[in-house]
Amino acid sequence: MSDLWFGLMRFLSDGLTGANWWQLILVTLALTHVTIAGVTIYLHRHQAHRSLDLHPIASHFFRFWMWLTTGQVTKEWAAIHRKHHAKCEQAEDPHSPHVHGIKTVLLTGAELYRKESKNQETLDRYGHGTPNDWIERNLYTRFSWQGVALMLIIDVALFGVAGMTVWAVQMAWIPITAAGIINGAAHYWGYRNFEATDASTNISPWGILIGGEELHNNHHTYPTSAKLSVKPYEFDIGWMYIRLMEMVGLATVKKTPPKLAFGDVRPVADEKTLEAIIANRYEVMAGYAQEMRAACKREMQALQARSGDVAVMAAARRWLHRDDDKVPASVKPQLAQARAEHPVLDKMVTMREELRALWSSTNATREQLAVDLQAWCRRAEESGIAALRDFSIQLRSARA
Repeated sequence: MSDLWFGLMRFLSDGLTGANWWQLILVTLALTHVTIAGVTIYLHRHQAHRSLDLHPIASHFFRFWMWLTTGQVTKEWAAIHRKHHAKCEQAEDPHSPHVHGIKTVLLTGAELYRKESKNQETLDRYGHGTPNDWIERNLYTRFSWQGVALMLIIDVALFGVAGMTVWAVQMAWIPITAAGIINGAAHYWGYRNFEATDASTNISPWGILIGGEELHNNHHTYPTSAKLSVKPYEFDIGWMYIRLMEMVGLATVKKTPPKLAFGDVRPVADEKTLEAIIANRYEVMAGYAQEMRAACKREMQALQARSGDVAVMAAARRWLHRDDDKVPASVKPQLAQARAEHPVLDKMVTMREELRALWSSTNATREQLAVDLQAWCRRAEESGIAALRDFSIQLRSARA
């Protein structure tokens, strides 16, 4: 009896593996990272956005792993995420911090998901194309919570009582990182490469801990891209895994971010130029924003040389390149002052809005838009502003 009791105590202490504390930490990080990979590769990029196809082996592995570690039903996740894109930052957005409050999304993001998963209209409208086979209907969806219970049994068997801590971290990982941080912080803090129509931001240029989802502004700009990094200094570990899977036949990439190409400068912008600009409009406007920031910097340097007040220009450098609806109301008077006092900046803002009209116009013909683009380039090159002239010449070399 004493031997049996000793064996039981030892099992509860060490489990089947006898792992020490640092091994437990490494195992926990590895297990949660596989879960993150499953969310970003399977649920997000494959199921919700169809940006890549997965081999049935890879697809079912991730589906099984999601059942074990999150209890997440694929149809619910995909439907809620698609609705988020369709209604982003609007009252119907399931988890926008600008609708529900940043504190609510950060701390109770999982509850917002759970509430929306009960909305049958959301599932019917946005849940199309998700798995509906026998095992989905009779196991993964029907017994969604039993998967995480099985994971608890496995963790305790492998690691003893400490396995309960491993399991608790696994269960908290996605609610904290995805439902909280990505849905909350990635629509509130961070940097933006592109002026997407929503408030999405990139939390970090190195997407490692959350599988590349840190590059959220990039994703909202190009939602159907399997690759979330766009700048040379950005790293998307989820994309690295996808490329490795593609090399062994487990994945097929369908779409990546468009890249604006350049060739010889055309004498005048034509319909092909227009096509290239519209197809790559976010990249075009990001380049224009860079020119505006550079112009603000030059104006600041000139003011400093004259011992002028640079506070207004500092605000202009930070905000003038942003879309008007993304600029805080408290800053707008300073931007208006900067435009009134600096004709170069005022002209660049005006020309930016005219350029944007090329793809926002709904009633102009293709031929008329090409004529408008030619007129825009002519005004830019005759403006006397070097940045506008150079930008226009570059546009005339754009290729689709």
